[in-house]
Amino acid sequence: MISIEQLFSHLGYKKFSEGDLQKTITTGYTSDLLSDVMGNADEGSVLITIQAHKNTIAVASLVGMPAIILCNGRTPTEDMIGAAKEEGIAILATSESQFTASYKVAKLLALV
Repeated sequence: MISIEQLFSHLGYKKFSEGDLQKTITTGYTSDLLSDVMGNADEGSVLITIQAHKNTIAVASLVGMPAIILCNGRTPTEDMIGAAKEEGIAILATSESQFTASYKVAKLLALV
């Protein structure tokens, strides 16, 4: 289990929304199909995806996901950033693939 703050400092990805820095990440979930995320992701997981729009925040909030990592150079829309700030969800972005980001999150969770 790691805090959002630890996630930021260890991964070094670009921050678009900080969320609640004290919330914890217990696992990760990688998917681009939001209905899959709703049905299968665990509360407390970080969502690793390329879905960079407001609906992603709605799904993360519904599931109880405190953070989202956008991959493959995707950047969030302004309404996504606004919704994330309202819901207290952190958004990070990287040019790395979902595979690489998932590996880094898994490795980080295993170390802490």
